[in-house]
Amino acid sequence: MEWRRTYSGAPWETQVGYCRALRAGDHIYVTATAPVADDGGVFAPGDAYAQARRCLEIIQRALRDLDADTTHVVRTRMFVTDISRWAEFGRAHRELFGEHPPATTMVEVRALIDPAMLIEIEVEAVCPLGRGGEPRPER
Repeated sequence: MEWRRTYSGAPWETQVGYCRALRAGDHIYVTATAPVADDGGVFAPGDAYAQARRCLEIIQRALRDLDADTTHVVRTRMFVTDISRWAEFGRAHRELFGEHPPATTMVEVRALIDPAMLIEIEVEAVCPLGRGGEPRPER
């Protein structure tokens, strides 16, 4: 079975000892992804929609690194600090997954690693490999 990892460069990856995403054969697991800006700070403090979009952009990059895309996503989990803003988070999710909606969960948590972060998103995908080890076409 093929095992591949990808990293985003977030400082917590080395401090805590994890990768952004791991491919184990046909299955891909993307770590809960926070809205981290390119400079390492929090992306769009206070903006629930923009933070959700940023998380999803980072997730898309991780999926591409492992030869998959959002059409292969079968499950998402959204950890939010204010469930009353569910529609803002949900709008970003719907925009990305509208054609291929995965199973999903949104739960409110007390806090994330930085108080300015409103959301983290975790993803699982299934992307079957072809005979030569390359991903099969989108579904």
